[in-house]
Amino acid sequence: MGTPIGNLGDLSPRAVEALATADVIAAEDTRRTRPLLTAVGVPTRGRLVSFHGPHEAELAGRLVERIVERKERLVCVTDAGMPGISDPGERLVVAALAAGVAVEVVPGPSAALSALVLSGLPTGRFVFEGFLPRKGRQRAARLEALRGEDRTVVLFEAPHRLLGTLADLAGAFGGDRPVAVARELTKVFETVWRGTLGEAVAAADAGGDGPEPRGEQVIVVGPAPPIPDDGPADDAVAAALQAELAGGSSTRDAAAAVAGRLGVSRRRAYTLATSLRRAARS
Repeated sequence: MGTPIGNLGDLSPRAVEALATADVIAAEDTRRTRPLLTAVGVPTRGRLVSFHGPHEAELAGRLVERIVERKERLVCVTDAGMPGISDPGERLVVAALAAGVAVEVVPGPSAALSALVLSGLPTGRFVFEGFLPRKGRQRAARLEALRGEDRTVVLFEAPHRLLGTLADLAGAFGGDRPVAVARELTKVFETVWRGTLGEAVAAADAGGDGPEPRGEQVIVVGPAPPIPDDGPADDAVAAALQAELAGGSSTRDAAAAVAGRLGVSRRRAYTLATSLRRAARS
């Protein structure tokens, strides 16, 4: 069930009814959910349970067992926004469906969609990436894979890691790529900073008028510029892909590497790589 991302007025009457009639309320953080329930007059004693931590899969299984055995109605909420998106709610939905338990969605606010709309960047096609891997090879691979993305990219980030992530995005995508950074959405101090990645890094690093590392951060990055028509011919791209595949790279990794090196779209490189892999097997 969706909960407000800052403004209590965004809690729908249907959501209040769902909370009031629930037998158990599973919350990502009971310390955040209890004040919300109190504000709308929903009692918490004996119904509010924590659903967060290193044993989320086990907790999800226990909650589903409780629903089945006691015939109870369970409502799952996150700290703010829609549960199941980059939070433990995903595991609970999977476990419930596997057990044959009916799942119903009570829609609510979304930080990702709100930031996307406010960004001023293209909204017709976008991709939600959640949180990037924090460091190492996985982070580098994800950034490389997104480098040629022709859809708007939406990311979440913690306040204290904002500057580092903006710098990594600028390094991978180029400093001229447009970006918007939204924080405190729907709250009194809602702020949306718009500019280029290079400007965002400089402003944030200087502590000036750029995106300040306070509150929840949503980063919206504009799509990669279109590849010029006079880009590398298919034969040149195929040769580069063949070398990557021969070296043991997967189809996806080979496409990402060649797309970044030759400046072609990742989709084009992946299509060619798939064809080469299929031809080698036949």
